[in-house]
Amino acid sequence: MTPTTRQSARLDVVTLGEIMAMFVADDAGILAGVDHFTRRLAGAEFNVAVGLTRLGHRVGYLTRLGADPFGEFALARLADLGIDAGEVSIDPDAPTGFQLKNRTDPGDDPTVVYFRAHSAARRLAPTAATDAYLRRARHLHLTGIPLALGEGPRALAAQAMAAARRSGATVSVDPNLRPALWPDTATMVRTVNDLAVQADWVLPGLPEGRILTGHGTPEGVAGWYLDRGVKVVAVKTGSAGAELFTRDGLHVVCPPFRVSPVDTVGAGDGFAAGFISAALDGRPVHEWLSRAAAVGAIATTSHGDQEGLPDRAGLEAFLEAATHQTLDHASTPAERAFA
Repeated sequence: MTPTTRQSARLDVVTLGEIMAMFVADDAGILAGVDHFTRRLAGAEFNVAVGLTRLGHRVGYLTRLGADPFGEFALARLADLGIDAGEVSIDPDAPTGFQLKNRTDPGDDPTVVYFRAHSAARRLAPTAATDAYLRRARHLHLTGIPLALGEGPRALAAQAMAAARRSGATVSVDPNLRPALWPDTATMVRTVNDLAVQADWVLPGLPEGRILTGHGTPEGVAGWYLDRGVKVVAVKTGSAGAELFTRDGLHVVCPPFRVSPVDTVGAGDGFAAGFISAALDGRPVHEWLSRAAAVGAIATTSHGDQEGLPDRAGLEAFLEAATHQTLDHASTPAERAFA
């Protein structure tokens, strides 16, 4: 394949955001008391890219990294994973962001401390090259995080949405609210929703759905977006599982998969990866939800934000085991039919 062919090859998915170096505590306890850490990478959109790549999809990533060891580490990791980084830019004057994450008891939410205030990713901006790159994608995945990083990343997200609409690509938006990055809640809600209502699929958690729409139920949250033109809304409901709603009236409920979680960070990103994967595979809409919930559940069973994300064989084995478990324990015909 020639360089020109590689540059114009179709991608299944393109996403964009900030990749950060992450230092995960090797021992439990408060971060101030930890002496040893393991270096990894973090970033919501990066987690989705990893999940989709492991499931066999061709993924491209747009970000900006510092000309520093963290940036070199991120580029090497992207290459190792097979994620296309053809439009990743290097900033000679701004650093790659990083974060510290503590180790908690299994199932507890960890503490994460961010060092990103002046990071290279905040200097992302749209260009003619990024526009051409974005138009190579069958699907675009966006989150609310770049919208909070500054004017340049917001403009890049807007360019991405416009490119997807012109090329006929589908678009998913996971709000991924980060209130600490915004000047106020009203600005966050308005900006995130302005983007989300342009998407084909919106994937909020119920708590952030309440903030964004003012509705307290999955039906209410989904209805708010469906009334504004979104085609499919999947609402993550935590221990209750997830619910999917479509503009043509389909309503699917997926109970939670039973796992023993050790690290809950990245579960929502795994959910997004599974959802997009099933859609790109042309599976029936109800399978979009079950694959999403399965990948999200699997993601919680390993330490690290994306280390537990499954490949295709691992996902199929998990779903087969879960189906047998459900059939063994189902007490009603309806439960057995759903399984």
